[in-house]
Amino acid sequence: MAEDPLTRAGRRAQSAILHPARAEGRITVGRSRPPDDLSTLVDYFWWVEWHCPEPHVQEVVPRPVVHLTAESRDGAPRLLVHGVMRRRFQRTLVGDGRTVAAAFRPAGFRPVLGRPVSSMTDRVGTVADVLGTDDRRLAGLLLDPDADVTTCVDRLSSWLIERTATADPVAADIADLVELAETDTTVIRAQQLADRAGVSLRTLQRQFADHVGIGPKWVVQRCRLLDVAGAAHTDGTVDWAALAADLGYADQSHLIRAFTALVGGPPARYRADT
Repeated sequence: MAEDPLTRAGRRAQSAILHPARAEGRITVGRSRPPDDLSTLVDYFWWVEWHCPEPHVQEVVPRPVVHLTAESRDGAPRLLVHGVMRRRFQRTLVGDGRTVAAAFRPAGFRPVLGRPVSSMTDRVGTVADVLGTDDRRLAGLLLDPDADVTTCVDRLSSWLIERTATADPVAADIADLVELAETDTTVIRAQQLADRAGVSLRTLQRQFADHVGIGPKWVVQRCRLLDVAGAAHTDGTVDWAALAADLGYADQSHLIRAFTALVGGPPARYRADT
């Protein structure tokens, strides 16, 4: 029986957290839905709280989305814009701390940014630098250890509602295409997304660069590589050659090269270290 696409999407989301066993007992992660006023632009709010007496390195395979995060930078609370990262995200956590954030829908940050999202690819900047709005006071409130997480999420939500423009139709259509790639296991080529959109692949590439910040080929490949990571997290024997064929790679070596470029090592080694 074929796997439910939404089940596969949930499994892919879990697989995006690399070396998950290492985080147990150290970090707590939560999510909440955005209010209706933000639902076309924001996918979800999220927060991480950690207690790490010893330094803990957390790695994540990024989604093709922009994150707005309250975190400490150079010892001071700041609100940061994280553009789409093409390689794994890595952060060292130590002591006690918190991050409160909004994850935008794919293409959802384009109306907020007001320019091509590709200008933020592989970049992190303060809201003051990226949007021209002072972020220090809000960041301090969001990182206040005496404030509960629900209150912090409400504050961030209200701030976004005051500053967010209406989503444009192209952004919504592009978001649907990205989410299709994340849920439909039969999508293994960027051309399939172009066909679904009824445009040429070159047109889709321009639209993705403008609204998502990354090309459709990268989006599709990320989803396939999350399936590889998911296989590495299992206890059973993995036939890497068969998995490569199932995911549309020419052969096992192509899968290994793609996985290594994103995660930092071949799948068999990653599995041994997990």
